Amino acid sequence: MVTLAGCATVPRNALPVELADTARVEDFGRVRIWGDASIKQIDDIVAQEAPEIQRRLLARIRAGGEPTTDYLAISGGGEDGAFGAGLLSGWSKAGSRPQFDLVTGISAGALIAPFAYLGPRHDRELKEIFSKYTPDQIYTSSILPGLFGGPALADSDPLARLIAHYVDRRFLNEIASERKKGRILLIGTTNLDAQRPVLWDMGRIAMSRSPEAVALFQRILLASASIPGVFPPVHISVHADGHAYEEMHVDGGVTQQVFLLPSRLMFGELDRAVGMKVDRRLFIIRNGKVTPEWKAVAADALSITGRSVSTLIKSQGIGDLYRLRYIAVRDGLDYNLATIPGSFDREAPVPFDRKYMQALFEVGFNLGASGYNWRKAPPGFEASDTRSDASVGRPSTVQIAN
Repeated sequence: MVTLAGCATVPRNALPVELADTARVEDFGRVRIWGDASIKQIDDIVAQEAPEIQRRLLARIRAGGEPTTDYLAISGGGEDGAFGAGLLSGWSKAGSRPQFDLVTGISAGALIAPFAYLGPRHDRELKEIFSKYTPDQIYTSSILPGLFGGPALADSDPLARLIAHYVDRRFLNEIASERKKGRILLIGTTNLDAQRPVLWDMGRIAMSRSPEAVALFQRILLASASIPGVFPPVHISVHADGHAYEEMHVDGGVTQQVFLLPSRLMFGELDRAVGMKVDRRLFIIRNGKVTPEWKAVAADALSITGRSVSTLIKSQGIGDLYRLRYIAVRDGLDYNLATIPGSFDREAPVPFDRKYMQALFEVGFNLGASGYNWRKAPPGFEASDTRSDASVGRPSTVQIAN
């Protein structure tokens, strides 16, 4: 059973630390892994997934293709997720968007990732989610309860209803069909008790026959997008050692703004498991800017705190881009990065302002439709940078613009 936390005073049976590695969501088997998983856990997953990956690659070769694979990692960003939604839709318009073998999403990226995974036929829903709805259709303020012992300053019930509107059994059937082909969709949450990232295999949840599958799928998306203190956490019931417990899950961006797979996974080991050398392209959509933005900060506690938190999130996000760059260099992945252009200077008057998101969606769409020039490195490496033609994978040297 999956439940949403409603009040900070409601007691819960928190999972003991000694059972953290053995807890399972009842009736779902292995549908998740720690984002900082051990080598043994990773080896088990590689052994489990390698046969299907091998079959998929061999079929591609028999059809006259190459043993190549494309990955997409979508970051958090709140209302800035409109950029990623627009970029993907524009990329579809350009006709060069690949079918991704792995899609990952965090926070706002978690709301984009399932639609990106299913492909361009779901671009209409992506546009709706990030351009149609007003703030009151995403959250309702509950500041006083939050200040006097409640779990958050806003109620996420509107967001939960919005997710449920798009994510139903038919939607899960589509996800399940693609998972059976060996394609993977991962959503990241943060286990707040453990202070660790959790990666959920949404395709395996969709493949489950459990009547709780739709609810679990929806709640994981909600948890990944639940900014701590702003939205209530999501409590997920688990079983361990014959007893029922509750885990507290919040925004995946608390532990990582963007991710690919557990960092200890070595793609060379995966190549050995499937019996061939695979060429991999990694596309990262950072729903935010990576350049500093000047703003005169008012000398009051809320302004200082807000500016500090936004600066911390930006810095963490850039650090995650460096981490993925390290993995790409280590394992030979072609690194491609998209970010909100520094020239976009519009500000949202309130969180999830519709006009702001519509404008940012259009910026992303136009960039994608015109053939986006992907950065080949995170900020700081531009001087010696090259970019690739993402539609064919051939590198070409170009000048990087901020």
